Amino acid sequence: MSVPAWLWAATIAALLGLILVDLVIVNRKPHKVTIAESARWISFYIGCAIAFGAGVWVFGGDDQAAAYFTGYITEYSLSVDNLFIFMLIMANFAVPVIHQHRVLLIGILMALVMRGIFIGVGAQAVQRFSWVFWLFGGILIYTAWKLAFNNKDDDEYDPNGGVVRLVRKLFPVTDEYHGSKLTIKRDGRRWLTPMFIVMIAIGGADLVFAVDSIPAIFGITQDAYLVFAANAFALMGLRQLYFLLGGLVEKLVYLSYGLAVILGFIGVKLVLHALHENELPFINGGEHVTWVPEINNWVSLGVIVTVLAVTTVLSVLKSKRDARRSPAPPVSEPEPAE
Repeated sequence: MSVPAWLWAATIAALLGLILVDLVIVNRKPHKVTIAESARWISFYIGCAIAFGAGVWVFGGDDQAAAYFTGYITEYSLSVDNLFIFMLIMANFAVPVIHQHRVLLIGILMALVMRGIFIGVGAQAVQRFSWVFWLFGGILIYTAWKLAFNNKDDDEYDPNGGVVRLVRKLFPVTDEYHGSKLTIKRDGRRWLTPMFIVMIAIGGADLVFAVDSIPAIFGITQDAYLVFAANAFALMGLRQLYFLLGGLVEKLVYLSYGLAVILGFIGVKLVLHALHENELPFINGGEHVTWVPEINNWVSLGVIVTVLAVTTVLSVLKSKRDARRSPAPPVSEPEPAE
């Protein structure tokens, strides 16, 4: 889909406007985000994403719209799995509840910038080098295998990773939070606060997540505009989803397996596309392999929605079954009257 520069500019301006509204309305005063507030904002962001998709349908056609919605749903579902890590970071650094929304918002702004760079580089790479499809496909299939058979990423992730430890070595860091301030001046020196370290941890975590999500979205569409829009709308709704789901994320026990199926499916789709675009001399003599089937966007959308629905239903049923099997808490005997 050919996208003029003015449309890129208008889209980015609209996204920045949404962020500004969020900053003015939600962050004008630090507070604990309620479930009702989160639900309203999630409905708003999903509505914006659907409205954008409707615009793509009208001006770009149904196939482009299917690619956008497939990419958006995929990125959003991958983001739900990322919430485990965000919860781990928040708990590890004991972030005050009233400041968690600001942490996520700034972290997501960092993620938008980083992913924008990745998307720009990835879009150029897939246009110039057909072997990139093999690389992306291999990354997704390997990630799918890890999620399905070696799902220990949540336990192995270290919120005090290399970058965070480096920052602590290079700069003095206070032991306590100072509201939402990132730095303070003490004894004539500039000190970082734990809030700054949390921002670094959140940004670093999303950089790791991009290794999976960017190849996944390019497996659905190579249109940089749709890739960016799907990522942006998924990220915009992520922080509200964090407060809405909370501990409920842990009840989605089969989510990792569902994501493994989705990533594996997209990985296979990328490999098939790589065969069609093949220029590697040791495969089919460097010629395109045209006899293998390609998976269209509507099939991808149907598969991803079905996998997520089945995963969610099975997770809910298992949680209910486990709740029925768990022993009831002991009932304390009333004390005899004197």
